[in-house]
Amino acid sequence: MDARAVTLIGVPGVPMVQPGDDLPALVVDSLGRAGLQPQAADVVVVTSKIVSKAEGQVVDLRTVDPSDRARELAAVTEKEPELVELILRESTQIVRAVPGVLLVRHRLGFMSANAAIDRSNADGTDHTALLMPVDPDASAVAIKDALDAAFGGPIGVVVTDTHGRPFRRGNIGVAVGVAGFEGVVDMVGSHDLFGRELKATIVPIADEIAAASALVSGETSEGLPLVLVRGLTLRLAKGGSDDLLFPRDRDLFA
Repeated sequence: MDARAVTLIGVPGVPMVQPGDDLPALVVDSLGRAGLQPQAADVVVVTSKIVSKAEGQVVDLRTVDPSDRARELAAVTEKEPELVELILRESTQIVRAVPGVLLVRHRLGFMSANAAIDRSNADGTDHTALLMPVDPDASAVAIKDALDAAFGGPIGVVVTDTHGRPFRRGNIGVAVGVAGFEGVVDMVGSHDLFGRELKATIVPIADEIAAASALVSGETSEGLPLVLVRGLTLRLAKGGSDDLLFPRDRDLFA
């Protein structure tokens, strides 16, 4: 019998990340201190929150001057004008604005409530907001390069965030940065158990890794922003998170 096992290990003892920290070095050091030795084809999952902190994507809402448009949308959505202003700066399109909801197309191409701006686990205050990393794929590449140099490689990296879904309750982990492997596997032309040819099956492996890792890293006080994933069969390649997005002509929200 052919058995397959995938292991996910939360990395303990990761220090609180501060703006300006060398995150690739911190990831390598944290794995070493935990006695974890990444192997070829392992994946290290990194939450976008610590990437944003290290890269200085931290904003004090008290310093934000809302535009007239932000104040208008704040009245509609019942959100703080300063937060709405940040959302507008991080977005290219407003998809829906109703009480309690501001859904936008993020500058990185995906749809997200509040432009994926996060205020949980930022610094313990009510006025600090974390923006998404400027270029999560580039951040993933920098971390991968450091891991490969320290442990040998190739090692994959996924930068994750949690997004809501329009037709199901709750948030789920998704990949916003990918390095070292194909984040999407096209299974069209393969066959099922009965020999039937697959016509439309595409596996978002990077998103599946992100969702599984969220079970370990959590969203509250777990303090596990790094997860080591082992046991997957990956297609090693340059990779990138853009592969996970629909082209605009197939995007139902476009």
